[in-house]
Amino acid sequence: MPTVFNWQINREMEYPYEAALPERQFSAVFDLNKCIGCQTCTFSCKGGWTSGRGQEYMFWNNVETKPYGFYPMAWDARLLDMLGPQTWDGDTYTGKTIFEAAPPGRAALGFLPDEEDWAYPNIGEDEPNGIVSDGAYLQIPHPVWHFYLPRICNHCQFPACLAACPRKAIYKRPEDGIVLVDQQRCRGYRECMRACPYKKIMYNPVTRVSEKCIGCFPRVENGQQTLCVANCIGRIRMNGWIHTPDTADPENPVDFLVHVRKVALPLYPQFGLQMNIYYIPPVHVPPRYLRQMLGPGVERAIETYRQVHDDPDLLGVLVLSGATDRWINKFLVRDGQAIGFDESGAEIVRVPLKEPAFIRAFHDAERGVFRHNIT
Repeated sequence: MPTVFNWQINREMEYPYEAALPERQFSAVFDLNKCIGCQTCTFSCKGGWTSGRGQEYMFWNNVETKPYGFYPMAWDARLLDMLGPQTWDGDTYTGKTIFEAAPPGRAALGFLPDEEDWAYPNIGEDEPNGIVSDGAYLQIPHPVWHFYLPRICNHCQFPACLAACPRKAIYKRPEDGIVLVDQQRCRGYRECMRACPYKKIMYNPVTRVSEKCIGCFPRVENGQQTLCVANCIGRIRMNGWIHTPDTADPENPVDFLVHVRKVALPLYPQFGLQMNIYYIPPVHVPPRYLRQMLGPGVERAIETYRQVHDDPDLLGVLVLSGATDRWINKFLVRDGQAIGFDESGAEIVRVPLKEPAFIRAFHDAERGVFRHNIT
């Protein structure tokens, strides 16, 4: 089997195909500190792409409440148990990836969910870990906690779905790295569903082919961010192009968050897919839990995020998140403002780093009234 270098686990690993980088790679960063679990992203995607027959159960975008939420049921817990011990030596993963742990005759270690596993998209919603007892008080990280985890297809550099497809019906677009299914070639064997560790490829029982998140590629081709990003009311998301660490552009928002400040991390990097959706970890959750989910850079990412008030460049990227539905290729922070530019270098958005605060008098003498909300 060929070997490829996966920078997220800092070593070479086995993969069924030789490495082939696209011209540029679709990516996104989600800030988990700001997600409120409103599911607006879920239903903007649902209304846009999965309203047809056989798609009723499909949520290409979903938001889970961790630690007890899953869609499908126990998608990560089951695979983590199958994979066994996952060990790191610093930033280098020393355990097996799902490709290296694959049983004979399979491209990747995985499982095929039962139909019932897809029946509970809101299981565990808003359920915290632990019980609030007498004498409890606020601590960071919280002893009782939960957080929301929004998920879409990761459009991986080394997709397990692509590796497992016996029909070669799955491919990465060379122009943007978005992973798609050729539904003319697909025969619905569901080997892709078995292999994808994130279970973000789904089977349509009516058309009898596999379907998945398409990265809203018609919007991307027109310089727009995806539906889930553009409709996020918490402004937690930003699309962008990502480069490898050695070619990172510090003026590129996603490169800046992932490679420069290193506050955005991949989901289960130990699986070995070099995924392209990244998460800023929640600061209130115990790092021990987050390490097994987001890798060994969690503590560093949380500390950097906590110091954002002293980092105008990082603050600038974060306030640009959700500030426009256009694709931001470059950013600049100047004179207390964050400025976003499109591919041609034209300015498309300008946002102040800090919004002005106006303090109103408790008593309005002109109107003869008292204000309850005085800020």
